Amino acid sequence: MTEKETILLSDKEIFPTDEYIFSIIGEKKILWQSIMDHMISNNKDSSEEWNFYNDGKRWLFKMVLKKKTIFWAAILADTFRITFYFGNKAEPFIEASDLPQIMKDDFRTAKRYGLIRPVSFKILNKTDVENVHKLIAIKLKIK
Repeated sequence: MTEKETILLSDKEIFPTDEYIFSIIGEKKILWQSIMDHMISNNKDSSEEWNFYNDGKRWLFKMVLKKKTIFWAAILADTFRITFYFGNKAEPFIEASDLPQIMKDDFRTAKRYGLIRPVSFKILNKTDVENVHKLIAIKLKIK
């Protein structure tokens, strides 16, 4: 996340419904739905959560499988950002995957938050959705 992104969904009183989200992300709605449908149809115990976080002053989306957070999403102007957090156990899986080299490099050099580090990127096209699917698979492999 090198570029400065405008904080959206900063009003605690406005819950981010699908209709509201889709009005912001526009045609990226198809990409959002593809990611959510993939997760839910392949993982019956998954659930979606929206929470308002006072530290960042905005609503964030969290996809959860049982009690494990799979990924986070933040709404941006005309699109959205997906972020996964991985511990060191994920590194061999990420390195062995067919994810783009830039994502592998970004993960390797990412700022650590304790024992975890992020893989975070804007969703702009179908290739990004495919990368989300790959990262979900990696996340689910790690115990």
